[in-house]
Amino acid sequence: MPYGDQALLNEDLIGVPSGRWKLQTPALVIDLDILERNIARMADHAKRHNIALRPHAKTHKSAEIAKRQMAAGALGICCAKLGEAEALADSGVDSILITSPVVAEGGIARLMMLNARMKELMVNCDNVEIAMRLNAAAGARGKTLTVFVDIDPGMGRTGIRPDKAMPLVEFVANAPHLEYAGVQCYAGQVQHMESPNQRRDASLSALKELADLRDALKAKGLAPKILSGGGTGTFDIDPDARTLTELQVGSYVFMDRQYNDVWTKPGDRPPFETSLFVQTTVISANRTGLVTTDAGLKSFATDDGVPVIAHGAPPGAVYFFFGDEQGGVIYNEEAQRLRHGDAIACVVPHCDPTVNLYDRYHAVRGDVLEAIWPVDGRGRSA
Repeated sequence: MPYGDQALLNEDLIGVPSGRWKLQTPALVIDLDILERNIARMADHAKRHNIALRPHAKTHKSAEIAKRQMAAGALGICCAKLGEAEALADSGVDSILITSPVVAEGGIARLMMLNARMKELMVNCDNVEIAMRLNAAAGARGKTLTVFVDIDPGMGRTGIRPDKAMPLVEFVANAPHLEYAGVQCYAGQVQHMESPNQRRDASLSALKELADLRDALKAKGLAPKILSGGGTGTFDIDPDARTLTELQVGSYVFMDRQYNDVWTKPGDRPPFETSLFVQTTVISANRTGLVTTDAGLKSFATDDGVPVIAHGAPPGAVYFFFGDEQGGVIYNEEAQRLRHGDAIACVVPHCDPTVNLYDRYHAVRGDVLEAIWPVDGRGRSA
């Protein structure tokens, strides 16, 4: 590796026995066997319940993973932001739904350029004025833009409430340069509810509102072809409502402490395995029962607590943040003595924003580093 060439860091370990545990760290690691099982399990679930998948790439921001999801049967993918969609389209992903509204003049111009070069691009809208601007821009560009109407399930983040949605749907359906594809309804406020009954009731209640809107639209000749929504927290609930035609599941490919808690705290077993880890190295081991690592606040999203140690430390060891650059592990030395250079793999508290801190994934199979993939959409939040 040329001196200082970060792009080539750890490439010399590809194919090396036990190379996984020799990585220069902090490093973002994917267990390929588990990733592949998670993708297959969700695809099988969707097939059994006769519902389509349009997984959300805001979780992984990776063209490689998106292509694997589509190869397993997904219709396409979702991106949270225009920049993510541009990055994944540049890497060959050709069917994308942008789930956040695009409203700025510059953003709409970029949207039209992206639409011109993609096989299938779709975007959400929750405002008639913005829909008018999208229609005018699509007309000027000479290619129809496919639009979903974004329905607010009571979360209040984006979308229009069902009882106010009819005029917007009518405009989109009748606009000469827009193609009305359907509606999106994502109940994000439901996904992490730890009570199974509460989560189920809240999700089915939101979908009942959506079903009522669907029926009202159908009565006016505006039946949506696609009803898109749901997430990892309700993947096993939403098909029962028989309302959504596709699921926007995202975090199932990786899992994290937040989603593991959704199932384990009520005493259940998570339906998907943890495939994503931040690997860190012990850099100081001079105190009894305490070591310092090289992964601190800058290495994890810190919106919801601390990581959970998965490998490399004795049972009961606890991770904490020692500062921006360092972490710490408190452990029982009688079970295992940690030393300088030991590798520790951690389950991240929240996978999506943690991924956005890294440029590359280290894809491992067993103890062998198999590949290094770019995080294509890293930092593409505009």
